Amino acid sequence: MGIVADDVARVRAATDIVAIIAEHTEIKRSGRQWMARCPLHGERTPSLSVSPDKGVYYCFGCQRSGDVITFVQEIEGLDFAGAVEMLAGRAGIRLHYTSRDESAAQSRRKRLMESVGKAKDFYHQRLLDGTDAGPARNYLRSRGYDGDLVRRWKLGWAPDGWDVLARHLRLSDEDLRDSGLGFLNRGGRQQDFFRGRILFPITDERGEAVGFGGRIMPEADGPKYLNTSTDAKTYDKSKVLYGLHEHRKEIVKAGQAVVCEGYTDVIGCAVAGIELAVATCGTALTEDHVRLLERFSANRLVLAFDADTAGLAAAGRVYAWERQYELEVLVADLPPGADPGDLGRSDPKALEAAVQHALPFLQFRVDRALAGADLSTIESRARSAERAVAVVNEHPDPMVRDPHVVAIADRCQVDPDHLRRFAAGGAGSAGSAPARSAGGRRAPRPADDRLTPEDEALRLMVHRRDEVAGRLHATLFGDPLNREAFEALEHAGGVMEACDLVSEPAAHLLHRLAVDEGSASTDDVLARVARLTAGRAMNELRRLAGTVDDSPMRQHYIASMAWLKAQSERLDERDTRADTLTSLLPWLVEHGRRSEGSASGSLIASKADPG
Repeated sequence: MGIVADDVARVRAATDIVAIIAEHTEIKRSGRQWMARCPLHGERTPSLSVSPDKGVYYCFGCQRSGDVITFVQEIEGLDFAGAVEMLAGRAGIRLHYTSRDESAAQSRRKRLMESVGKAKDFYHQRLLDGTDAGPARNYLRSRGYDGDLVRRWKLGWAPDGWDVLARHLRLSDEDLRDSGLGFLNRGGRQQDFFRGRILFPITDERGEAVGFGGRIMPEADGPKYLNTSTDAKTYDKSKVLYGLHEHRKEIVKAGQAVVCEGYTDVIGCAVAGIELAVATCGTALTEDHVRLLERFSANRLVLAFDADTAGLAAAGRVYAWERQYELEVLVADLPPGADPGDLGRSDPKALEAAVQHALPFLQFRVDRALAGADLSTIESRARSAERAVAVVNEHPDPMVRDPHVVAIADRCQVDPDHLRRFAAGGAGSAGSAPARSAGGRRAPRPADDRLTPEDEALRLMVHRRDEVAGRLHATLFGDPLNREAFEALEHAGGVMEACDLVSEPAAHLLHRLAVDEGSASTDDVLARVARLTAGRAMNELRRLAGTVDDSPMRQHYIASMAWLKAQSERLDERDTRADTLTSLLPWLVEHGRRSEGSASGSLIASKADPG
């Protein structure tokens, strides 16, 4: 039985979260919030913060968070329905239920997955012997995919007809849609989801087909890659890793996994003899992925992303995962412009060396921060050192940070003691996200519980929304978790409504921010976000300038980079900060929109930069 959502909302609204928590621990007002010794873990000093107006709590000690229903679940050992029923009884609210036959739901899911499996077999056979698949076979051979490789990975071909698969499977309209294999078109007829594409079947860790990734043929119209829709009932991209089933035994044996971005990267690694590769399916690496790999004893993760992507990974999340799951996260330092798939075929020894000599995540990010740094003057060396130290400061462990600070000082020829003092003074503006254990409970984190600039911007959205209205935009958030939370806040009326729209990690972050209003000025926070976003934009423009053949366009990219650098430096000057943000933020938003809207991966730099 499920409880009607409106009734759950009524229970939340009718229950005083402070009164409920007060039944289990002493709680006292602290400004607009309430503080208590957390009854969910043993402690001597109060670390549980409660926001009655937002209806949420967050413990800075054990990192548990949630609303009043979550608290009752934790403290009473109840499931969700049991906690709602208990609180409804106290509030005199009559609950309504919607019947749900669990066995019928499981039976239907099994039927849907069987349909995906049949589609996999159909597509694979079509690639092997279909007359219409000749161009696809020729293309695959030109890319080094012989018959053995096609059979090993069960690659397929989706015919270009409107309903070839639908007529073959003869599913109901609902099953066709929920399996992700098709849909009803405007004419009310069944239509295949994949058409005219080479298909990579995606399986779960048990080897059962759950979806597909489809690559379009060269010169054809449409996005290069198309994955099974997230609306499919069989497929959750945040919990699936391509290649895990095929490489699970070697991953367990080695205690290591190589995490790539694409299907062809996994196959390229396998061709090179690196049978440890998995790939995220059109999404960033998530904690569910990390937890899944942990089940297969992978305590060493090598990120084999392209350099820009790896350099922009959500550092705070990575450090939290390292701490919580006792992981070692490294980055394969691939040659410029190379991806694992192509490198595995063209130079397998180079790929093997890049994986074998992967750099620790923080070291890689420091090297990226200093790549191409101007060290010709005292002032430029100081600025370069400060930028690199800002990266180091995101790491939660001071014993890890200090050696990096010393190394940066040596590299930039600045006094290490001065740089240490600078690092200590700026340590409060960056940090890591909450870690979460396999059971969903939050793991211990450093006592300073620092926030990233993007976290601080979200906090403004929670507590001082009017001050950032029209100034913040989703494209300014490089961390997928923060972006998810921001977009939910944009569309919701409040924190609790936003939490209902997002994943559990994003909801946890919002709980954390809701109990702490902070004191940083709006322009200070926006300046930190703008500086990070400008850094990402400069990396992208630098990459494009190195690949474009058009000289005027290259000069335009270089001019845009120079303008961004100058604007970023002006952010340090308080008397010009507001004016700088007025011109810089819209440029960054437009740049982000253009970048995301570019299907080919190229980008025409915004003309908003001054001449």
